[in-house]
Amino acid sequence: MKVLMINGSPRTEGNTERALHEMEQIFQENEIETEIIQIGNKDIRGCIACGFCFEKGRCVFDDLVNEIAPKFEKADGLVIASPVYYASANGTLISFLDRLFYSTQFDTTMKVGASVVIARRGGLSATFDELNKYFTISNMPVASSQYWNSAHGREKGEAEKDEEGLQTMRVLARNMAFLMKSIALGKEKYGLPEKEAWKPTHFIR
Repeated sequence: MKVLMINGSPRTEGNTERALHEMEQIFQENEIETEIIQIGNKDIRGCIACGFCFEKGRCVFDDLVNEIAPKFEKADGLVIASPVYYASANGTLISFLDRLFYSTQFDTTMKVGASVVIARRGGLSATFDELNKYFTISNMPVASSQYWNSAHGREKGEAEKDEEGLQTMRVLARNMAFLMKSIALGKEKYGLPEKEAWKPTHFIR
């Protein structure tokens, strides 16, 4: 079992990374493999809605999106973590996620998703909601914790002082591990939910 963890922060060894490492420790205790990939410090452009991915099954821009897509396909869970900028996620992360979710054609049904947000003070809930939308449009169950999945810190290392925030990360990882294991057992016994043919309804005719 494997969890792919995306660090949307441009800073190495910062508070976002600290939160992910707190989760990683719990995953390892549950014998779940993890991989943390930092994309917040990379040059990733946004989606241009060109339709190339519909024909080729990959994004027209051959960068980290296409490189990470196979890892996402093989993973049982996905953690998306971001610092908060102006009450929203890092723009590089959003560009990455838009293209990753839009360009990939494999089935993400019942892959477990979790979003993690870090801020000096405010904007956490707005960013948390923003990131969860990627899961809820993709048939992915969303893992929760004892509080919204957030921690506080501005300067490097300050998240270490947020004891409740770090505890929230540990609880989140345990809940996510339980969900992934439970879904694996359910898939063995019942399979995935029945699929219906998509019925697009356009409001401008």
